[in-house]
Amino acid sequence: MAGLAEPTGSRVCGVLGKALCCTEPAPVLELGGGCSRAMAEVRVLVINTGGTIGMVPQSEGLAPEANKLAGALKKIPILHDSAYAAKMHIRLGTDTLVLPHSNQQSQNKTIIYTILELSPLLDSSNMTPADWRKIAKQLEENYEKYDGFVILHGTDTMAYTASALSFMCENLGKTIVLTGSQVPIYELRNDGRANLLGALLIAGQFVIPEVCLYFHNKLYRGNRVTKVDAESFNAFSSPNLPPLANAEIDITINWETVWRASNTKKFEIHTNMNSNVGLLRIFPGITAAAVKAFLQSPMEGIVLETYGSGNAPNNRPDLLDELKKATDRDVVILNCTQCLRGTVSSLYATGKALKDMGVVAGADMTPEAALAKLSYVLGKSELTLDEKKKMLSENLRGEMTSMPVGAKITLKDSRFIQEIARYLHVSCKEELAAVRDALTPSLACAAAKTGDLDALKALQNMGGNLSSGDFDGRTPLHVASCEGNLEVVEYLLKTGATVYAKDRFGATPLMNAIQFRQLDVIYLLRTTGAHLSNQELMNAGTELCSLAFNGDIDGLKAWHLAGVDLNQCGYDGETPHNVVKAAGHVEVIEFLSQLMS
Repeated sequence: MAGLAEPTGSRVCGVLGKALCCTEPAPVLELGGGCSRAMAEVRVLVINTGGTIGMVPQSEGLAPEANKLAGALKKIPILHDSAYAAKMHIRLGTDTLVLPHSNQQSQNKTIIYTILELSPLLDSSNMTPADWRKIAKQLEENYEKYDGFVILHGTDTMAYTASALSFMCENLGKTIVLTGSQVPIYELRNDGRANLLGALLIAGQFVIPEVCLYFHNKLYRGNRVTKVDAESFNAFSSPNLPPLANAEIDITINWETVWRASNTKKFEIHTNMNSNVGLLRIFPGITAAAVKAFLQSPMEGIVLETYGSGNAPNNRPDLLDELKKATDRDVVILNCTQCLRGTVSSLYATGKALKDMGVVAGADMTPEAALAKLSYVLGKSELTLDEKKKMLSENLRGEMTSMPVGAKITLKDSRFIQEIARYLHVSCKEELAAVRDALTPSLACAAAKTGDLDALKALQNMGGNLSSGDFDGRTPLHVASCEGNLEVVEYLLKTGATVYAKDRFGATPLMNAIQFRQLDVIYLLRTTGAHLSNQELMNAGTELCSLAFNGDIDGLKAWHLAGVDLNQCGYDGETPHNVVKAAGHVEVIEFLSQLMS
């Protein structure tokens, strides 16, 4: 299922701008006859939690109204094309819509999205950790059914929810985008339509395996944002990390910034968030009594918001004594700066005093991310206190900058790239990076085909994106899966390659591995959470019957290992078991009979 292969370039030309001004029905590609290019479907789940975007005036003021949003969106041409859906014979439920197709979309995809409404709908000021768990549970239940996810949420606590979900969603491989608006979508002049459209386009067209936040033409890492303006459409800022994407005339993705899980584990959610945590902001004249009261049981951890680069008064022994008593009682204290930008360090004596008493440095985390991380880590009851402190100091989801302050990621030396750059008269770093990005997809795919792990490592060290697709949208993981290069597949997965990438024909690496009977690769991909998309499963029954008729036991084993039910019916209503009985392939009959017993 999930997502699309990242494009060879970094832009989707004009999609957002075109869609915002488009009032005519999108051109339709008929599915029958001599159509040479089928249009792939991408499914996005929109989880509506409430918030301003769906609010309506009521006697007590603006409030969310249940069962209204989907019907309203169907009347907005830029968010639903009923004529297109009818011509394409797309079956839509009451809460399912289809985005108009744009000729300027770089990938020939139809984005179909379903609205799932939580009950009750909430003003985000009423959001609690229990509601985070409800959202996470919905993501878990629907993870394999959809390619991407959009969460509609109020802006007041959106940064807290985005941060919390980023930690709760472990081994994430699909795009999750939170968005909302400052003005209800039903108003004549609002920001909700553009925000929802941008979030849908990004969730449907790209595999950005993060919990993100999209607002006012920018896509941010969810655990890096904070709300900075209550009256502007440009309500959020990411002080210590540039946006992951900018949606102007083009949607430009900063692929080098995208965070990727470096493991081969399946997606799962962690819902045991510790509620005995809080935020304590240091201010001039704060009393030791106030700090003492705040740190009393059942408090197990606090985010201490300090001055500048992590400083607190060191001429206040009464204050420091209360903090020391708390750490001695195993209360975990995470030090974050009150400044929008910058990081915690022990440069000053006032900051070193906190470090010496066991306070954990929070680097450049936002208070929202720090609180969510503290709740997440303290909720891991299987860890010791030292392990929890170590985990807090590590970069888990891209929430903090782990490299030394002032360090720069630069393009490493590569004789091959340098020679091509010289031939093209390229000299500056930006142009050199552009050459690298243009060459990486083809070079990486060639290396994946031949099993050249050293070449892949060299491209990775240069900063090349090993998840980027070639002219057909095929990533190195697609190629390595076809060839059965298990060592390469494992390396690509550990460097963040996504198992949910689709080429322009809608095929995932798992489907490629099935087609070429690469059983070891199938097992590894499944271990990492790979599964076939609805589109790939559409004609599975007929394919299974064909394999059974031909006695292709290896092909059937590949489909079975990929988690597919081998008892599906083909186009004529017959099952593979019935077909193979008629064909008389004894070995296949025994294999299918064992599965059915």
